[in-house]
Amino acid sequence: MINELVKDYNTTLNYDGVDGRRLAERLDAISKIGVLPTGGVSRQGFSREEKEAKELVAGWMKDAGLTVETDAAGNIFGRLKGKDNSQSIASGSHIDTVPAGGNFDGVLGVLAALEVAEAWKSSGYIPKKSYEVVIFSDEEGARFSSGVFGSRSYMGLVDDELIASLRDNEGLNLEEVLRQYGSSLAEYKKIQQRDWIFFAEAHIEQGKLLEKNNLPVGIVNGIAGQAWLEVEFKGLAGHAGNTPMNDRQDALVAAGRFISELEEIPKLVSDTAVATVGKMAVFPNGANVIPESVKMIVDIRDIHEDTRDTLLKLVTERANSIAEERNIGVTVSGTSRVKPVPVDEVYKQELHDILNELSIESMELPSGAGHDSMNIGLTLPVAMIFARSKDGISHNPKEWTSLNDCVTTVHVLKKFLEKQMNK
Repeated sequence: MINELVKDYNTTLNYDGVDGRRLAERLDAISKIGVLPTGGVSRQGFSREEKEAKELVAGWMKDAGLTVETDAAGNIFGRLKGKDNSQSIASGSHIDTVPAGGNFDGVLGVLAALEVAEAWKSSGYIPKKSYEVVIFSDEEGARFSSGVFGSRSYMGLVDDELIASLRDNEGLNLEEVLRQYGSSLAEYKKIQQRDWIFFAEAHIEQGKLLEKNNLPVGIVNGIAGQAWLEVEFKGLAGHAGNTPMNDRQDALVAAGRFISELEEIPKLVSDTAVATVGKMAVFPNGANVIPESVKMIVDIRDIHEDTRDTLLKLVTERANSIAEERNIGVTVSGTSRVKPVPVDEVYKQELHDILNELSIESMELPSGAGHDSMNIGLTLPVAMIFARSKDGISHNPKEWTSLNDCVTTVHVLKKFLEKQMNK
């Protein structure tokens, strides 16, 4: 991996203490942990592989002069003491992966945050406030099918009801998983937040907008809040051969019309809203039977809560309208709802100024995916920076971000964090 990273690297990006070769070597070293013979890597949350990768990075943190601590959820914090040690600014991401994942998702955010600390050490810069590099556990949710688990734990968003429901694919509950990891449920329930006043996260885009605009870095204007609706159309089963076309209550025809029209609804509320049907079940699912019911999940997202909720209302109204027109029943129920996290205009403008200073055209784009910043942003101000993803591919062994773009992201993050330090 390292040869591919450095072969086209522009060494003029090595300035202000930032070292592209060091970043490449660290990306390469982590890529070897959990590597699969079929391609990609697998570092499931709370696994031996995730822990090994965390310990490797923790060693680099110590070498950079950071004091390292771990909480009961396995989250790791490397602290660089500032002139005022009563509060801190944090940056980081995660290091776990989906099964057969790529080498940049999460990892770039952790190493970019650490590279900032390395650059400050190299130049002798002492921040006014303390600085923490963080690695959150199990962001991908591969362990419990419950994403951004480490940051949710840190923010106190995992209650006893959720704890009781958690099981991994081996049937182990959270208490058993924590014990195997070297922690305990009792200590987990005592996790306390640290003295952060701000959190910034660098991440690969996992989309094509930056690539289409030939830009190395982008400004995230908000993290979309996800809401799921379960929609079930209820018709009448009948014989496919003996029921005339004009005397049918076909749930699948109604569902098909609903899905087709769903594509046009998000644009009625905002240019960042999206709606998707990716899961559907047909009953009785026989080749010669008119479908009696169709149940689906509609995934609805936007970076603003008011427009997201307007979209939920419009989708519900459309489902009811189609059912009425087709003379069939429908039920619509919400199964989950997460608050969107918009990024404050002040931070977006600061990032615009930094990109202009670096002679990079600045572009804002939404994050449709959830990130650890989403949980931190429920209480603290946050900002996110996206690095260009080749072909928009992520959660895949082909995931790639060039070293030039990685290092450019580090420079943007460094300048941005320095602005926050000087406030």
